[in-house]
Amino acid sequence: MREFREWGHKLIDWVADYLDSPGAYPVLSGVQPNDIINALPPRGPDSGEPMEQIFADFERIILPGITHWNHPDFLAYFAITASPPAILAELLATALNANGILWKTSPAVTELEIVTVGWLRDWFGLPHDWFGMIHDTASTSTLHALAAARAYTVPELRDEGAPRNLIVYCSEQAHSSIEKGAMALGFGRKNVRKIGTDAEFRMRPELLAEQIVADRAAGLIPCCIVATVGTTSTTSIDPVPAIAAIANRENIWLHVDAAYAGSAAVVPEFHWLLDGVGLANSLVFNPHKWLLVPVDCSILYTRDRAALRQAFSLIPEYLETADSGLNLMDYGIPLGRRFRALKLWFVLRYYGRDGLADIIRKQVAMAREFYLRIEADARFEISAPSPLSVVCFRLRGSDEANRELLDRINGTRRFFVSHTVLNGKFVLHVAIGNLWTAQANIDELWRLVNSSI
Repeated sequence: MREFREWGHKLIDWVADYLDSPGAYPVLSGVQPNDIINALPPRGPDSGEPMEQIFADFERIILPGITHWNHPDFLAYFAITASPPAILAELLATALNANGILWKTSPAVTELEIVTVGWLRDWFGLPHDWFGMIHDTASTSTLHALAAARAYTVPELRDEGAPRNLIVYCSEQAHSSIEKGAMALGFGRKNVRKIGTDAEFRMRPELLAEQIVADRAAGLIPCCIVATVGTTSTTSIDPVPAIAAIANRENIWLHVDAAYAGSAAVVPEFHWLLDGVGLANSLVFNPHKWLLVPVDCSILYTRDRAALRQAFSLIPEYLETADSGLNLMDYGIPLGRRFRALKLWFVLRYYGRDGLADIIRKQVAMAREFYLRIEADARFEISAPSPLSVVCFRLRGSDEANRELLDRINGTRRFFVSHTVLNGKFVLHVAIGNLWTAQANIDELWRLVNSSI
């Protein structure tokens, strides 16, 4: 253990230095495809190697191939943060190496998960009887929600298999994980209906209602509606109350994808984001997107715990126990479960609701200020509303000019900005969400955008 203690101190110091100067590295990796593969031996070592050599190769080979998501100038996709308390919690969770297969295999893994998802459920104002559990990503959470919807609609499928006429509805702006989940669960891509959106990229409830009527008339079975609170391209907010009214009237499972925007509901003035969600059957949001928790940590809530259990519960003899604790294996695909709740618990306690709300509030304000700069400059056009911390904009002109602008920005490796396509046009997508992003970073981005035109 002497070597472990020595290197533990060294690596904690390295991590502290890294977090103390998160902008010290270029945000974007400069390696080319296969550079790292070619730099490493094709065959693993027969004999053990010293930590000095392993860590030297980490700095020499691995680190140059990292795009730094913890960087204050990472403004692509949805910016995220691995905060210091969460990193410490991950160290403890890895050391304990607990596996929450059953309640009995580590009671704290299960019960801390129950507590932390309960705290967030209360902060969000969700009904107290909603059941929640932690998965790795929103794609997995959504897959489980679709499976629960399938079990709710056709309970006998556990034994007989799913019929081929179950229909899933979502916005044309919805995340690809919905279509992937439909593929994986046997719905089929052709049975995913992508409902049209309005000028603000929100699902149109009247088109949804019309499509459901048409599908029933064709002998098909509407199974699940997915509404999005904070779409990936534009962060648009589907009209959940109107969609929920349709779902309840038609007795169709409603799942709400709030993977990005859900976290903002800890801010009192953004609580409206979850209007109508209490009428849904399930909800997903990712603390690893905007609550300072490192990847991976996604929470799935449902008001129909029985349907989720119907979809997944299968208990072989070797997992039978006499204990009465909750076994989360009964509510999902994984048997083994990491101690993800520990890092969430550390973050919620260290920052508190008010601290997290203040961070999100400031990031939304920075995005608003950047939005106003774009809006006031005749060379640019705003491509979508900006209700939270994402700004979508473009140069007035050709797609090629906008692609070139993006390439020049990212080519500096000083910033990382992503893109999307809206109304057939190439659009730049700036997302603010990292703990260390400050107004000075946004000012510098604006200077770089101007110098790159």
